[in-house]
Amino acid sequence: MASPDPTLRAAARYHGDQAAEPGMLDFAVNVRDTRPPQWLVERLAARLPDLARYPAAADERAAIEAVAARHRRAADEVMLLAGAAEGFALLPNLSTRLAATIVPSFTEPQVALAAAGIPVRHVVLAPPFGLAGASVPDDADTVVVGNPTNPTAVLHAREQILALRRPGRIVVVDEAFADSVPGEPESLAGASLPDVLVLRSLTKSWSLAGLRVGYALGAPDVLARLGCSRPHWPLGTLQLTAIAACCAPGAVAEAAAGAQRLAELRSQMAAGLESLGLDVVDGRAPFVLFSVPDAELMRKHLHAKGIAVRRCDTFVGLDGRYLRAAVRPEWPVLIEAIAGALP
Repeated sequence: MASPDPTLRAAARYHGDQAAEPGMLDFAVNVRDTRPPQWLVERLAARLPDLARYPAAADERAAIEAVAARHRRAADEVMLLAGAAEGFALLPNLSTRLAATIVPSFTEPQVALAAAGIPVRHVVLAPPFGLAGASVPDDADTVVVGNPTNPTAVLHAREQILALRRPGRIVVVDEAFADSVPGEPESLAGASLPDVLVLRSLTKSWSLAGLRVGYALGAPDVLARLGCSRPHWPLGTLQLTAIAACCAPGAVAEAAAGAQRLAELRSQMAAGLESLGLDVVDGRAPFVLFSVPDAELMRKHLHAKGIAVRRCDTFVGLDGRYLRAAVRPEWPVLIEAIAGALP
């Protein structure tokens, strides 16, 4: 099979942190805060003396049990990950013959699958980017869908996700931002299904992008296939500590309160963009997808003012009109800067 086009691959590997230079007001990266909460920093710092030892089996068990309890799953339905992106990198282990990715969406799954020589079909959703009418190839034995989806922020109904199931098919649900939706109403993380694999991230909500923490939830046999190529100690002591800490009941409640605050901020930010006459995609994630007459020109204008936003022409299914901006309390600064560049 021919190698993927290097230009297309480079676009698919683009990440928002490439837009955010030091000192800029960062709307490009979807990490919630500028640092983890102090209690989490202290919990991690307390483990620094343990770094001379290999990660302990007891720490791994504690993290798995915390995740299992958080989602009311059995321990053997949990696989700890170095960020949800590691789960995407492992997808080729599922022995997929034909994959379908529902796009626009996070590009890492298609990169990993294509790099392994697995054919990938893009199921392109038209605005407003809902699943209604999506035509997934019947012979696709792996289907990847985001919920809520990055970068559109669209939250799909559970029933629509479950309707993608077919005999012999694994449905992979990217729930990296699900804990930022109040109540997580459409999440499948708590559903024990033999053919649904859910990938979750703790990186964004807990500001741990420099540590990379997440987990997969699925049937034990699916997880065994997914992780068959992993090395010994795939996660370090600090990662295991972070997962256990962030899935404890008190932390889950803290994250839920943060999700509610984000939802309120998002509503205000979306209204501010709409007040400028811009089209804003209706979504529930901690970022906003919106369109402007010339996204690249607008991005450069904002960059000159020290504001970083995420370009979106690197996502399959989006063109040069779209930008994505993380929900931040400083959103009025972004609105004012955008207004200064509109005709």
